[in-house]
Amino acid sequence: MISCATLAAGVDRSLPMHREINLSGGEITFLKTMGLSGAPVYGKLLVERIGEMESAEFLDELNGLISVGYVLSDKVSLRTMEDVKRAVFRVNASYARDLRDALTPGRRREREGRRRRRG
Repeated sequence: MISCATLAAGVDRSLPMHREINLSGGEITFLKTMGLSGAPVYGKLLVERIGEMESAEFLDELNGLISVGYVLSDKVSLRTMEDVKRAVFRVNASYARDLRDALTPGRRREREGRRRRRG
């Protein structure tokens, strides 16, 4: 049974929380490079692994992921590549499952198909 307060708030906690996440190609590259385990990745290593991305695009994509909350950083301001190299990053565990689904959309559809009940 759903309480009136829950209905008034527009939240139905009996349904699983699922966020529809749409990622750009650069964001997908970052997330695949970092991994979704939540393990810390040093900025210097991240810069080396990403490779041939322009620094302005690199900073824009990374700051976008941080501003949305998908990636967490120990530094508040990341304005230059030197700031990035000195920082430590990790994927936010709260979004890990939804991000994994966004990276592999076919897998999400397959899992949704299995959950449907007949009757």
